[in-house]
Order: sequence, then C-alpha cells, then structure tokens
Amino acid sequence: MSTRAKPIVCLGILVADIVARPLNALPERGRLVLVDEMGIHTGGCATNAASALARLGLPVEVIGKVGSDLAGDFVVEAMQERGIGTRGVRRDPQIGTSLTIVLVDPDGERRFVHYLGANAHLTLEDLDLRIIEGASILHIGGALVLPGIDGEPTAELLRKARAAGVVTFLDIVWDDTGRWLDMLAPCLPWVDYFIPSLPEAQVMTGLDDPLAIAHTLLARGPSVVGLKLGAQGCLVLTRAGEIIHAPAFQVNVVDATGAGDAFAAGFIAGVWQGWPLEKTARFANAVGALCVTGLGAGGGVRSLPETLQFMETTAVKTA
Repeated sequence: MSTRAKPIVCLGILVADIVARPLNALPERGRLVLVDEMGIHTGGCATNAASALARLGLPVEVIGKVGSDLAGDFVVEAMQERGIGTRGVRRDPQIGTSLTIVLVDPDGERRFVHYLGANAHLTLEDLDLRIIEGASILHIGGALVLPGIDGEPTAELLRKARAAGVVTFLDIVWDDTGRWLDMLAPCLPWVDYFIPSLPEAQVMTGLDDPLAIAHTLLARGPSVVGLKLGAQGCLVLTRAGEIIHAPAFQVNVVDATGAGDAFAAGFIAGVWQGWPLEKTARFANAVGALCVTGLGAGGGVRSLPETLQFMETTAVKTA
C-alpha cells in the first residue's frame, strides 16, 4: 500500500466552540452587550485540522476524547457528516466535552475562555495504536493542553509512529503554565514537522528573530520547522539547510479562529501529496488565509481545486 493510500490521523483536542462576533467591548460586571452573530461550531486543534483536510478531499481520521453529553454528540456527528473517521474517539460519561467561548473582535482577533473537559483525561490507554500505525501521517494538535499525554507519553507515541513508518507532525497551543520546552524537549527528536506560531516559539526559546528561533528549534531534533507568522506568512527551515519564506495572501479577515489549524492542514496536505516544500508552504498559507474569510474554525476553507485556484489568482502581502 502506498503512503498516499493511507489516511491521515489527527490526534488531540476536540472542542465545541461558542463563537460570538463582533465584540466591541467586554461588558462590565452585571451588564450585557449585544453581538451580531453567535453560534456553536466544532473546534479544537485535532477537529479543526481534520475538518480542513476533509474539505480538501483527503482521507482523515480523528483520535481524542469527548464527554457523553450533547456537546460531544455535536462534535462527533459534525465530524462524521464531513466524512472524518471517528472510530478513535472515546466517550467519557464522567466528564464533560471541552468547550471554548470565542469572542471575536471587529478586526477578527479573538479572546478565548476555555474548559479543558474530556481533553484533560485523554491517556495513552485511550489510543488505538492500530489506527496510528496504519496512518500515512500522524498530526498531534493541541500539545501542552493534553495533560494525560503531554511530555514523555507523547514522545513515546511519536517514537512508535516513526518506527511504523508514519510521518509525524506536532502543533501546540499557548501554555499558560509556562512549561513549554520542559514538555516538548523529549518529543521533538521524533517529530518530522514542527509547526508552532511565532509568539509561541518566541516564548519557548526566549528569542525574537524568526530565523534564529527556527534554527534553535531545529537543533532540538525536528526535521522541519515551520513558523506561522500570521500576517507575514510563514518561515520554513529544514535540517538540510533549506530556508523558505512564503508571504501571506491578501484577504478580508472575518474570524481568525482556527487559522493556525487550517495552516497545519494545508502543510499536511502538501506533504501527503508529495509536493515540493515551497509549494507546500504557499498552499498552507492559502488554506489559512481562506479559513479567516468565514465564521468559526475553518469556516472559509475550500476544496483542493478551489484553494489551488486561489493561490494562482490572489495577491500576496508585500513588506
């Protein structure tokens, strides 16, 4: 079986998002503010990346944990409707599904109020290694807010995946506890593609310059580091010495929720397709750019042909 005949597996946080926009000001204590739109959407790094991959037409499965509640039903049923495999999703009757309240500013920037819920209780015992070992790519999305597997357990999981010939991706979320490299250091030697955001990487390394940051992270073990630079696109470095800066595309931002996960999906899609790294980086930027044109995580993500057309017809930002 060729690598491309095997599914991509997204493992990590599964969330139900309650998104409200635009929020012009936070209400004072005891007061109410109105917004134009509010709705419930799927969220969480694993769900978002898998949903974008499914929209791109790639075979994808999810591994994670939700509660045996209405929010869990919503997340699982939504993924199934998108054609995402959910046999690796565990239901926990003792804990609620993770939820995030997403407050979107008029310019598309977001504020989050998050409940870890069932994600905090995902352990190695919950994971079906047969699904992982049968994958083409394993993407771990949401490291640093998966306390049941963060650190050494994730390193062991990545090691087993690599031993089975699976390409490994690792993406993280902001670590409010400040552990950063304490948790990630044992994992990075087993990571093929490490794709943090620039603010995350700056705090992680104590450096400001993206190029210096990428070199520092490469020295920790991954084969490729792809820094998400937001409005400046992305910077990709490889252990072979390749350096790529792909500028961002010009779009009207509606909601930036899930843009980083959409970028991850685009990068994964390029690797799965066997594209050159430069095209992969540009495609990842395109998927991320389209994402922010719709409401909710992945709201603007389009099909593979539509995204490729967008790449060819849309201007990039200039310095």
